[in-house]
Amino acid sequence: MSKKVPKEKKPPANKRNSSLSYKDAGVDVEAGNELVDRIKPFVKETRRSEIISGLGSFSALSKLPKHIENPILVTCTDGVGTKIELAREMGKFDTIGIDLVAMCVNDLVTCGAEPLLFLDYYVTDSLNVELASKVIEGIAEGCKQANCSLVGGETAEHPNSFPENSFDLAGFALGVVDESKMIGKELAENGDILLGLASNGVHSNGFSLIRKIIDQEPGLLVLEINEQSLGSKLLTPTRIYVKEILELTKAFKISAISHITGGGFYENIPRILKTDSIARISYKEKEWPAYELFEWIKSKGNITQKEMLSTFNCGIGMVLALKEADVADAIKLLDSLDIDSKVIGKVEPKRTEEEPIEIKVN
Repeated sequence: MSKKVPKEKKPPANKRNSSLSYKDAGVDVEAGNELVDRIKPFVKETRRSEIISGLGSFSALSKLPKHIENPILVTCTDGVGTKIELAREMGKFDTIGIDLVAMCVNDLVTCGAEPLLFLDYYVTDSLNVELASKVIEGIAEGCKQANCSLVGGETAEHPNSFPENSFDLAGFALGVVDESKMIGKELAENGDILLGLASNGVHSNGFSLIRKIIDQEPGLLVLEINEQSLGSKLLTPTRIYVKEILELTKAFKISAISHITGGGFYENIPRILKTDSIARISYKEKEWPAYELFEWIKSKGNITQKEMLSTFNCGIGMVLALKEADVADAIKLLDSLDIDSKVIGKVEPKRTEEEPIEIKVN
């Protein structure tokens, strides 16, 4: 006995004949155009004289700075991790863009490069023009601090891929350095002094651990530390060191620079050392301006000192290797630029069995 094949149901006429649009699929082109119009004024403020193209071109065009005789191009890319989630919880989006620029240009300047241009990638579920414009205005502010041009980027909508008002960011920076003035080509030398430059807080690393601590006890973000809420302290935008380090490179020979980002001291300082060298560091945690914030994180999370130094900058955002004869004058120059700096150690010959870094906490 043969089975009766059911007849295929036809959709209602109004459904069958309707025309779909990109907006029906979750991508609002008009919102994207509105965003471009909104960001044009503050993007324009970042423009350097070398930039040829305007915002909205298919690609960005730039000349090389005339004062650099033998230009070497330097590139880097980065993001801001889960600090974005904290910004969303706090409803504060105007500084996370500064973090994005900082994470890129602070890497760039470790080789003595002058940032030239910056591009961003902003991806979200459904474009919130108001929110996105605040984020990109922050990116423009970061570019102004670093003296680089925001020349373009990509704003992408990925429907049904993110929770409401969630987004992610990535940045790309291009810089240039004179071949004769590159830093770190030969790495730090035995006998070099290690000079620490103060951070202004957590910067943009270790936030998954911080959020783990915060999630264990509701209400911690409003806790006051030195007359400022914990949430506000944590969202302090990453310090941009570009202008200060470029000033230092004009006055002193710097052997190498380490940007203390993910992996803290233990991962980043060995990157500037030769295989036969060790960085012997004396870390005096109470000397640094952000000490109380890191002490709270360590205490509240019951985190070991080694884990702290393996995860966070712990108050030191950059470490410079330079000659002992230049240290006092370098500290004076940094002081005039409003950055606290202190000697934290020395590069010495390493014995075979030793690790590349030794840290004594005082």
